[in-house]
Amino acid sequence: MAGRVGGSGGSGRPGRSDRGAVDLIEVHRFPNRPVRLPGSLRWDVLSLFQGVLDGLGRAARTYGGIASVGIDSWAVDYGLLDADGQLLGNPYHYRDTRTEGVGERVWETVPARELYRITGLQHLPFNTVFQLAAASGSAQLAAARKLLMIPDLLTHWLTGSVGSEATNASTTGLFDARAGDWSHELMGRLGIDRSLFPAIRRPGDAAGTLLPYVAAETGLPESTPVTAVASHDTASAVAAVPATGPGFAYVSCGTWSLAGLELTEPVVTEASRAANFTNELGLDGSYRFLRNVMGLWLLSESLRTWGERGLPADLAPLMEGAARSRPFAALVDPDDPSFLTPGDMPARIAAYCARTGQQPPTDRAATVRCVLESLALAHRATLRAAADLSGTDIRVVHLVGGGSRNELLCQLTSDATGLPVVAGPAEATALGNVLVQARAQGLVGDRADMRRLVARTQRLRRYEPRGDARAWSAAAARIGLD
Repeated sequence: MAGRVGGSGGSGRPGRSDRGAVDLIEVHRFPNRPVRLPGSLRWDVLSLFQGVLDGLGRAARTYGGIASVGIDSWAVDYGLLDADGQLLGNPYHYRDTRTEGVGERVWETVPARELYRITGLQHLPFNTVFQLAAASGSAQLAAARKLLMIPDLLTHWLTGSVGSEATNASTTGLFDARAGDWSHELMGRLGIDRSLFPAIRRPGDAAGTLLPYVAAETGLPESTPVTAVASHDTASAVAAVPATGPGFAYVSCGTWSLAGLELTEPVVTEASRAANFTNELGLDGSYRFLRNVMGLWLLSESLRTWGERGLPADLAPLMEGAARSRPFAALVDPDDPSFLTPGDMPARIAAYCARTGQQPPTDRAATVRCVLESLALAHRATLRAAADLSGTDIRVVHLVGGGSRNELLCQLTSDATGLPVVAGPAEATALGNVLVQARAQGLVGDRADMRRLVARTQRLRRYEPRGDARAWSAAAARIGLD
């Protein structure tokens, strides 16, 4: 069973997989509502764990039992345990402002170039290394004895075992990209306690079996195994990209757009650092060479703002209006820092346009068009840079995740890149999660076999580029994404 915990919600999806088929059945869905406290933004991780337990219970009642459980979630955030193994407060949300300006402090000890040479990690202000630097000197960190990334924390509560799954560990900024393990040298130089970090687990490793209280709560037997999957949700999504040959790029599109390539070696050149590309571990020791793009967060925050104002925020009519709106009327760089935190996104988009000498969108449909064209341009710029930096030719783009359901975004991405886009599966992360569990039990073959299985059994849609490539080039130049 795939236990999925995402930035906006979680789900429990029992999956069935063998060499002939793979499918998912959603038995439970639960919200993920961050909580604003005085001076901080936190995750309600106890509610999330209860959602996981509820999903396991429903699966047990529906199917009588499950063969394995695997947990994936977003990256960089963590929980701290004290000497008794108790959680020291709800984990900070990566969008909390405590890391503002912290990167510069870290670079005084380990220069940015050296940090990148070791970790291969894209600079994002909320990377775990910067969160820990921001927490330096706090009573909470002083009392901590173990640090567990979010999926490792949930797995710990299910099994009692402690470990750090590799794909998520590789997003911390404290992981040696080439060695594939924690960088104790880096931790020592930054004054970070090495003993906080458990031993590394690999996707497919056994993480234990259910604790008695979990079995009693869910109705599952204590012998139910929990498997370490590719616990960074993007790593699971990339594992399920339905590519059947070389030369593919991917865009895992949801709250964020993770756009890049799958490589056999990290790219840790100065050019790659300057372009802000990351090298995160994928399945079987592969590297996800990608860049984070602020994805459909801009759209979801716009919809939330309109809804709070009592304005119609149904997506379907807005998409129809966006398709009819004038192309390239207004564009933004999705990664502008003004778009990072929660708030009035339509007002921020209008302010960006005014600041850059553009006429702001005239209505809600035009705002949606602005967001989707801007994302397509960001996909274009990121994939072209990834190809240049790695010396790779891209023949096709696989767009997976929730964004694959957005037909206009898929077509615009094809138009912008000048490449075919294969959209789907929308549930790539859950599929990757289930397939790693299935492989651990000998039910499917290697990574290529897993992908062929996804390509053969999932509904996919292909988009071919159309329109004027010169118009896209001119649009990219307007916002510095050429």
